[in-house]
Amino acid sequence: MQMRDVDARAFRRVMGKFATGVTVLSFVHEGQPAGMTANAFMSLSVDPPMVLIAVRTQARFASSIKVGDAFGISFLREEHEEASSHFGGRPNPGQVPAFSELATVPVLDGALVQLAVRANAVHIGGDHLIYTADVEALEESDGRPLLFFSGAYKQLHALDPANCWFDRG
Repeated sequence: MQMRDVDARAFRRVMGKFATGVTVLSFVHEGQPAGMTANAFMSLSVDPPMVLIAVRTQARFASSIKVGDAFGISFLREEHEEASSHFGGRPNPGQVPAFSELATVPVLDGALVQLAVRANAVHIGGDHLIYTADVEALEESDGRPLLFFSGAYKQLHALDPANCWFDRG
C-alpha cells in the first residue's frame, strides 16, 4: 500500500489505538502564560536529557516558540481532565487552570511532572512542527497519569492493588 492510499480518517482512528499520556505545553504568548494540550510527546535522550514534541503548524505555540526559546511541559494527573479540555480548545472561563513557574517558564500548577525545556531544533513533519528540546529543570510528584486512548480520556486503575487479579505471594 502506498502512503497516498491511506485514508486520513482511518489513519487518525488507528493512531488513536496507541494509548498516550496527556501533556500541556506552556509558554509565554504576548506577555501572558498560555498553554496547549498535546499527546505528541516522548523522551528522546537521557544523556543529555532531551524530549521531543510535535505541534500543528497553525498552533499558537508554533508561532511563539523558536529555537533557543524556553517552554514548559506538564504531565497531567487523572484529575486534570478539565485542564486538558481547556487547553485543548474547549475553555471553561469559570475554571481557568493555574500556572506556577519552574526555572522561569510557566508550568501547570499541581501537575504530575513539570519540565522546563529549551528548544534546540525544529523540523517540518507534514502538517506538524517537530521540536527537540533540552531539559533544564524538572519536578515530580506522586499520582496517576491522565491517559488518552481511542478518542477518550482513560484512567489507570490496573495499578491499584485492589484491582490486581494476581496473587503477590
